[in-house]
Amino acid sequence: MWVRRGVEGTHRVVVGEGRRVHLVEQGVGPLVLLVHGFPECWYSWRYQLPALAAAGYRAVAVDVRGYGRSFRPAGTDAYRMVELVEDNAFVVRALGAESAVVVGHDWGAAIAANSALLRPEVFRAVGLLSVPYTPRGGPRPSEVFAGMRDAGRGEGGAEEFYVPYFQEPGRAESEIEPDVRGWLGGFYAALSGDTMPGPGAPDPHFVGAGATMRERFPVGRLPAWLAEEDLDVYAGEFERTGLTGALNRYRNMDRDWEDLAAYDGAPITQPSLFAGGTLDASTTWLADAVEAYPVTLPGLVSSHLLDGCGHWIQQERPDDVNRLLLDWLAPLHQIDSGT
Repeated sequence: MWVRRGVEGTHRVVVGEGRRVHLVEQGVGPLVLLVHGFPECWYSWRYQLPALAAAGYRAVAVDVRGYGRSFRPAGTDAYRMVELVEDNAFVVRALGAESAVVVGHDWGAAIAANSALLRPEVFRAVGLLSVPYTPRGGPRPSEVFAGMRDAGRGEGGAEEFYVPYFQEPGRAESEIEPDVRGWLGGFYAALSGDTMPGPGAPDPHFVGAGATMRERFPVGRLPAWLAEEDLDVYAGEFERTGLTGALNRYRNMDRDWEDLAAYDGAPITQPSLFAGGTLDASTTWLADAVEAYPVTLPGLVSSHLLDGCGHWIQQERPDDVNRLLLDWLAPLHQIDSGT
């Protein structure tokens, strides 16, 4: 383990059990583990780290494997969900804690949910941002995505959903890596509440025949939450690492379906929180999953949709998200302290 202290907290790299995870830590108290999504890094929690620390928590934001300063295994199957869950459990042990609350955004929400599901003795509560919990079940994911191929049909014919586009090795990399900064800025803008394409515009979640994703991104506009220096942080990380490690998460969805067969339809029973944006496709497409929470998340404490918010919820609405997290965490902290 090495430690470097900076204005944003203490950077650590914890090493062991064949794993190497970079994290940023602030505060002292009950451990709250923050897990980012695609295409981000620990920096997406820059507003939550100080707020949680000030409220008496030990806030830790990790770089998921494949991202930032964490390790990037060569094999695609090293990015399956069960490995990411074990990364989280390893971080808790490496920090000398017995348990933690885990909070995730986007793919991080799925990782957080599965961490609570597979390792309930470690993860005693789970917060999900932007992506609802959807228990394992139904057809193989590749079959589902194949059926969506014509869902975005436009004037040019059949359009491809972004997930299969990301799943083909090297394909998305060839689009993104020649201009990482430009692609990231456009992608963030395409899914932000204040800059996303308007009604009737081509959907950026689909790729036209023979086209690229970025052709549907807003041009020359950054969302209000994303300053040039913020984009510099994200672009600098991916320019250094490339995108393959991050994209390998998408390339394991069928493996996850196989690995998690024993958990088909399983609920998460720990205390939970959900928050999403009303303009986020993740919440509108998965509205049925939110409606199923009484069955799938029986420990749900609160569920919230932030009006006018897009996908990057903890960065678009940091004050709202901080308030929701702290209101949810406070009773858990009181139970732990016996008050």
